[in-house]
Amino acid sequence: MVDRTIFILASILITISIICSYSFSTYTVLLYGYDEFHFLIRQLISGIGAILLMWGISSLDPQKWTKILGISIFIIFFILMISMYFMPSTLVTSAGGAKRWIRLPGFSLAPVEFFKVGFVFFLAWSFSRKFAKVEKKNLLEEIKLIFPYIIVFLFVVVLIAVFQNDLGQVMVLGLTLSFMLFFAGRSFKLFLTLIGSALIIFILFIFTSPHRINRILSWWANAQNYILNFLPQTIAEKLRVEDAPEPYQITHSLNAIHHGGIFGTGLAEGKLKLGFLSEVHTDFVLAGIAEEFGYIGIFTITIIIALIIHRIFKIANRSKDHLDYLFCIGVALLLGFSFLINAYGISGLTPIKGIAVPFLSYGGSAMLANGVALGMVLMISKKIK
Repeated sequence: MVDRTIFILASILITISIICSYSFSTYTVLLYGYDEFHFLIRQLISGIGAILLMWGISSLDPQKWTKILGISIFIIFFILMISMYFMPSTLVTSAGGAKRWIRLPGFSLAPVEFFKVGFVFFLAWSFSRKFAKVEKKNLLEEIKLIFPYIIVFLFVVVLIAVFQNDLGQVMVLGLTLSFMLFFAGRSFKLFLTLIGSALIIFILFIFTSPHRINRILSWWANAQNYILNFLPQTIAEKLRVEDAPEPYQITHSLNAIHHGGIFGTGLAEGKLKLGFLSEVHTDFVLAGIAEEFGYIGIFTITIIIALIIHRIFKIANRSKDHLDYLFCIGVALLLGFSFLINAYGISGLTPIKGIAVPFLSYGGSAMLANGVALGMVLMISKKIK
């Protein structure tokens, strides 16, 4: 039987997202002259589409369709991500010079959102075949064993971090890859090695991009006073940065959280969304929820997402097929890391990375891609007794 709890919880998040897309987009509607219900209608269509995808995919036969869907998603959107850079400007939408969306009638498609789902399935499919009967090895032998995956991932890094200028998505995929290798039976030493290597690559990407350096400095300007209080004064003075860029987004995000308090200001009564905190309905949707619904609202959202992830892990744990097990683990990791990176960013704990909150942030591609991912998990859940 399909896990109805996951379907209901995801539908609740989608409903909240539709309501918030109307409330939080007030300033953007006025600034650009959109119709009052512009964002509401678009998010409603995306939300209904995601629910229908979950329901439709979950009704398929998992024995027949799991591999077909997973491999097809991986190949199709891998090709789209490559071909996007050869498409004329009339067919793609750019952000900061990077091509990220393909224009379709009435809709812009972000291939990377679907590619993440396909990439996780590819890893699950390949790991289940390659590591099923591999005995324990030393660190060097394990690195040789996973070297082809490292090459593939580095190619993905170039596609997303370099051509699309989107380091946040690479972080999510890198963490997911490392954890999936661990769950696939690789050693903890290899896991730590991969995390350390990813951190080094992440730092290199930061220092080769002026706008990323400014983003880090902006975050540090806001966080340094608190962090340096725990260090000796001589070390603190050396780490202190003067005249750093003003962290406007983080500051306004924290103000929204503080303004909401425990119970919030009430639906549509938030003030920080009115030109202070830009695009609240997208990357800063959690800050908007914190202001209008308070800590109780954020706590409720966190519990819902945690329950979805918990249910997915239960399905994975009870799966007899190693492919199903690893894919469900990968989907849970994608959802969890996306939520945590966004939550840490809007609260000032880490730099802002522009990662959408699963099923909450405005955006059709992310919503539909998450619907496909959960639909496949629900389809697999039918095999669980």
